[in-house]
Formats: sequence, C-alpha cells, structure tokens
Amino acid sequence: MPLYVYRGLDAGGRAVGGVVDADSPRGARQKLRRTGVFPTDLSEDRGTGSTRRVAARRSERVPAAELAAVTRQFSTLVAAGLPLVEALGALSEQAERPLLGRTLAQVRQEVTEGSALAEALARHPRLFASLYVNMVRAGEASGALPVVLERLADYTENQARLLAKVRTALTYPAIMLLLSGTILFFLLSYVVPKVTRIFQETHQQLPLPTRFLLGLSDFVAHWWWLVLALAAGAVLGVARWARTPAGRARVDRLLLAAPYFGRLTQKLAVARFARTLSTLLASGIGLLPALDIVKSIVDNTVLAGAIERARDAIREGQSIAPPLRESGLFPPLVVHMVAVGERSGELPAMLAKAADTYDDEVENAVGALTTILEPVIIVFMGGVVLFIVLAILLPIFELNRIVK
Repeated sequence: MPLYVYRGLDAGGRAVGGVVDADSPRGARQKLRRTGVFPTDLSEDRGTGSTRRVAARRSERVPAAELAAVTRQFSTLVAAGLPLVEALGALSEQAERPLLGRTLAQVRQEVTEGSALAEALARHPRLFASLYVNMVRAGEASGALPVVLERLADYTENQARLLAKVRTALTYPAIMLLLSGTILFFLLSYVVPKVTRIFQETHQQLPLPTRFLLGLSDFVAHWWWLVLALAAGAVLGVARWARTPAGRARVDRLLLAAPYFGRLTQKLAVARFARTLSTLLASGIGLLPALDIVKSIVDNTVLAGAIERARDAIREGQSIAPPLRESGLFPPLVVHMVAVGERSGELPAMLAKAADTYDDEVENAVGALTTILEPVIIVFMGGVVLFIVLAILLPIFELNRIVK
C-alpha cells in the first residue's frame, strides 16, 4: 500500500504533518479527514516502497526520549489487544518527526506482507539498534511483547535521562571555556597592541613579562589564521585516526587511564553494562547472546574486550563473575553483586541494583566535577588577566621612576 507524506491543519488550526498509508491520494485525504486533519499538501513518498528501506538523511535524528515515548505507546496499544498492523499504523500517523513516521509506516507495511516485527525493525538499524531488535524478538517468541516493550521504554528513558544529566552538568563549564578563550583572543589580538604601542615608541628596555606579552600578542594578531588552521587540522587528523581500530583502542585506553575522567568513564560504562544486561536477561534473552549485544553498546573497546573474554569463559563452562574480576575493569561491588545474583538466581535484579548505584555515582561525580571546574576556570582566567595587567603596568612604573 502506498505511503503519502502530508501537511495540514488539525481541528484546532495547528499545523501538523506526517505520513499516512492509503490506496490512492483520494483515500489518503479521506482517511486524514476522518482523523480530524485537513490536508493542505499531499504527495506520495516514493522512497518507502515495500521492497525498499527508508533512506534516512544523516542530519535526521530521533531523540531517545521520543523513541521511548513511542515504544511505551506501542506497549499500551498491544496490551490492549490491538493488532500489530493497526498499532503501527496509529503510531506512524501521530509521529511528529517525518523520519520516525516514515519508518514506522514502512515497518507496518513489512509486517502486513508477512515479516515478523523484529525482522521488520532490523531492516532499519539507524533507528532500532540490535538491543531493541533482539528484545522485541524475545518478546515475540515468549508471547510477552507488551512487557518487553515496556521494559524497552524504561531502559531507553533511563539512558536518555542519565546522558542528559551529564550533558547538562558539563554545558556550563564548556560555555565558560569558550567565552574565556574568545575574550583572551580579543585581548591579545586587539586590545593589547593598542595599549602597548606607546611602550614600543619609547625605545626603552621593557620588562620580561611585557616583552613576552608583546611577542604573544604580535603572533596572535598576525598568525591567528595559521593557529586556527593547525588546530582544525589536528582535530580532524586525530578524529580520523580515532576511527581506526588501533586509534580507537588507544583512545579508549587513554580515557580509562585519565585522572578523574577515567573513573567517570568507567562508571558510566559499567552503569550501561549492568542496566542493559539486566534488561536483556529479564526479557528472556540468554546470557551469551545478551553479552554479545552488551559488548556493542558499552562504547569502549577495552571494556568490550573484557566482556568478550567473559563470554568466551562462560561458553567454556565458567560463571560470569570470575572473568569480570580478572579483567580489573569492573569494580568489586559489581563483581560481588553479579556473583550473588548467579548463586541466588536473581542476576537481572542484582544487575539492576548495580546499575542504579552507578547511575547515582555518575550523577554525583559529574556534579563534583562541575563544582571543581567552575572555580578552576575562574582562577585561571583571573591569573591570565592579572598577568596582562602586570605586563602593562610594569613599564608605566618604570617610566614614572625615570621621570622622577
């Protein structure tokens, strides 16, 4: 069934848009009017045929919070007894983002043609990661799809909330650094040359701090473009190198070994590991396939290697706790809780508790880091400004002494 992209007005006169499936443009308009939408523009979406995957542009993204909300709505509709095709149709029509609406409409079409829901979702990896697909597959196999979708929504919301807290806490220091750098560049390239020009005209021996400031100011004023070009080239070069396997492994090791930031990176990765593994096991996925999925989402090759070694050890008959302990990358608390969970048969619950603990530790660590960074940045900028003021005042004191 063709898909149509529409724009129109709802009953309250607000602009709306999305996709709708229908046999013809006339059928699409009638279907929209029945839902209270009056279309002003309607065109067939030829990029979403039944045999083609949705071609998502690189600039298009669906926030994790929005995907979690759609997943929770999906769970509610399926739990209410609505068939998958109808539930997917309802979700695609009310999706606010065109990418999400087109993708859900395509998934609906593939399910209508006989594909399993997990198989249809797997054809759209930009939106539905392997974790999402495998949990849905487990829910379909066990007949507990609404419960699994609810867990998926909880998991996605928890991850989005944690990352949002980290970004929010680090935003203020980042803005302060940016503004401080901009002010410093302005002082060195424009203000200092204007103020210190009189000192150069005296032809007197200037103090060392003043000579250093003049040299630095002259370099910035004449070669700022070279500095920016070199900085941009270095950033691009490091980013390209970090995308190679050897570069990525090196960067991940440096991140874990960095003072303070290494502990924060480790806690963040361990919290994600515990939360994801708990969600997968609680949804009925076996330990070995669950570890395969978790390995790909910890976002650190060093930790991923430790998880892979743990998976190999489990395949050979060991329990999960010893290889995690031997890696030295997982805190003793996590290893102990995993061991207790294995012995008691409550591994998902113990992992969830460990995830809660480390989510709180990450939040506290980020808050402490922000508290430390703010005065450090202020003191640093104060020191820079003090140096500039002294470098300007010292020649003035010398001139006054000579005049006397």
